[in-house]
Amino acid sequence: MMKRILATLSVLLLFISHINAQDETTGSAGVVQSAVPFLNITTDSRSGAMGETGAATAPDIASQAKNPAKYAFTESTSGIALSYTPWLKNLGINDMSIVHLFGYHKLDDLQTLSASLRYFNLGEFDFFDRSGDPAGGSNPNEFAFDMGYALKLTDNWSGSVVLRYIMSDIYQNVGSTIEAANSDLDAGHAFASDVSFYYNKDYFINRKNSNIAFGLNISNIGSKITYDGGIRKDFIPTNLKIGGAYTTEIDQYNKVSFALDLNKLLVPSLLEEGMPKYDETDPYLQKVGPIEGIFRSFGDAPLGFKEEIQEIHICLGVEYWYNEQFALRAGYAHEAKDKGDRKYLTLGAGLRMNVFVFDFSYIIPSLGNTNNALGNTLRFTLGYDIDNFRRQGRRR
Repeated sequence: MMKRILATLSVLLLFISHINAQDETTGSAGVVQSAVPFLNITTDSRSGAMGETGAATAPDIASQAKNPAKYAFTESTSGIALSYTPWLKNLGINDMSIVHLFGYHKLDDLQTLSASLRYFNLGEFDFFDRSGDPAGGSNPNEFAFDMGYALKLTDNWSGSVVLRYIMSDIYQNVGSTIEAANSDLDAGHAFASDVSFYYNKDYFINRKNSNIAFGLNISNIGSKITYDGGIRKDFIPTNLKIGGAYTTEIDQYNKVSFALDLNKLLVPSLLEEGMPKYDETDPYLQKVGPIEGIFRSFGDAPLGFKEEIQEIHICLGVEYWYNEQFALRAGYAHEAKDKGDRKYLTLGAGLRMNVFVFDFSYIIPSLGNTNNALGNTLRFTLGYDIDNFRRQGRRR
């Protein structure tokens, strides 16, 4: 079975690499654009160190970020975690950051409640009038709060639904501090949901305990967002994530995991005039609703199927654990040249100390991407195992 899975993944990767290696510029729609892209920024350090995989990796406190259905298989009853990411440090920006708070609690053996709050601080901006005199400032920010419910469907399957509220105040004080053409811009609000599934099964392969897992998460299915009272409504970044993972023990104290995730934004392409499928009566897709946009995103690229494949973001990761206490991680993320051109290596480590879990990750731009804005980005995550704390208290 494992040989078949690895063979299938190898063929898939070769196929995608071949498509991405072809000419990606002539007639291409370019980068798929959406509002509030911070919703798809990887915040938890474990995923960040494993090439941003997470759809099918082992459950942890921060599973809400990649696949909340995994919470149904957590060994601990409750946990909380806090992630911190200084953002765009490679560009010399020192006041942008993302903070993400996670938490979950198992109601019983089948049901789990989860929640998270992420806050994106875009830093301080100073405004000046036409004479060059100071005209105030702004501290734009965005946040999202979500609550989830995970249910264990069988011994191997689980599913989850997440409800999310989004607020984006990126035009804060613009109209009140400077003479702006769009002086009526205001904070945007939206509602969304995630639907996810997770499968995992233990095997005894080559006299070693092993686990095979698969995950699927369709995130940010929801309303459009507007900053001008509804004159223009933008899509939020609905995303399809499909992944697999294989874990096997090396010996009694050592084990290793391999993970692969494929991501595709389910957002229709904004096409320029003269491109195939361009609609001059609705160039900004204002008449296209969120659900229609999801289905449209699978077949609206000007170059057809080849370009749709190029929109897939490939993530690979590996994780090594010693005695369930110390972890080393590495990964690689790849994006087609005309779809963002993000290509980078990731490294990281993790440490479990009684009730605490500490993870960090680091992004290294790959060759040819030395000016990558994500380069040298660090992520830190501190988790607290509430259930383990209670067990230790009872032993005392």
